[in-house]
Amino acid sequence: MMGKKLLILLLMTVLSSPFISNASEADTTQTTTNNSEVAVKEGIKKYIDHHLEDSYDFSIWHAMGFEFPLPIILIDEGLHVFSSSKFHHGESVAESNGKYYTIYHSKIYRTDAEGTITIDETTHHPTQVKPLNFSITKNVTSIFIFSLIIFLLFRSFAKSYEKGPIPNKIGRFLEPLVIFVRDEIARPNIGEKHYRRYMGYLLTVFFFIWFLNLAGMTPLGIGVTNNIAVTFCLAIITFLITQFTSNKSYWGHIFWMPGVPVPMKIILAPIELLGVFIKPFALMIRLFANMTAGHVVMMSLIGLLYVFTNWFARGAFLGLTLFLSILELLVAFLQAYIFTMLTALYFGGAVAEHDDH
Repeated sequence: MMGKKLLILLLMTVLSSPFISNASEADTTQTTTNNSEVAVKEGIKKYIDHHLEDSYDFSIWHAMGFEFPLPIILIDEGLHVFSSSKFHHGESVAESNGKYYTIYHSKIYRTDAEGTITIDETTHHPTQVKPLNFSITKNVTSIFIFSLIIFLLFRSFAKSYEKGPIPNKIGRFLEPLVIFVRDEIARPNIGEKHYRRYMGYLLTVFFFIWFLNLAGMTPLGIGVTNNIAVTFCLAIITFLITQFTSNKSYWGHIFWMPGVPVPMKIILAPIELLGVFIKPFALMIRLFANMTAGHVVMMSLIGLLYVFTNWFARGAFLGLTLFLSILELLVAFLQAYIFTMLTALYFGGAVAEHDDH
């Protein structure tokens, strides 16, 4: 009787082993699939962050090895200049004049030879010394390159008029855009009397933003206009030009509006003064937010092509990505136009001559 029970138990074990094995394999496959999906999603997030963030080396198609280091310039009890290759993309500690530095969250800190970073529990920031950083980053290099390109293009454009009234080569492309900025932006918003004073700056801002917006759509990974430090500087320059070229009427309408009762003047004066600082802030945020959102959406859609295994879903997202890429070309131009248009409006308000009698 006992032997019969053991025989039945052994038979049940043998018969059930394939099912147990299949269940185990299914669990293993499911776990592997989940881990793979998590790795893909993390890779997509890193790719988007890499595209949006500035870096200390200029990498073009990093996977293929097209990259070159940039100079690191620090002031920390003396001047420290060395190549960003010492950091090995943030994975190593760089030594300079007996001091050690490491990259933590895109910032450079002085540390020990092991690269130890201590986080303050209250502020959640590193306690290490952060030196003054004047390094030439990828965004700075991009600004230099495109500034030089714009300078050379317009130098050639200006010289082409020496041979006759009709420009040649690149001038035939630039002339309609220059006329557009002059006749559709500068003249209507600033006025015939003063618009020439601001044409140089308006053209510079328009082409600078437009070219960099277009560069941000290429595989080069250039994200200058989605860097809030860059849009802040552009807004500050507009703010300073507006204030230093304004007339008495401009300030009179801010601090002591004509034709308004005195009690209302006292109430409105601080509001109008606040508006002086809100205008450049709106310029800064508008360009930064629109370009950042556009890049995030585009990179996310490209990442979804690697998430979905269904060919129909991949095809749909590929078509949507191509459509939005074409739309992004319009957005690149539109953001340059809006920034230039609002700048011209501010300039026009600063030099407007009011008849308050």
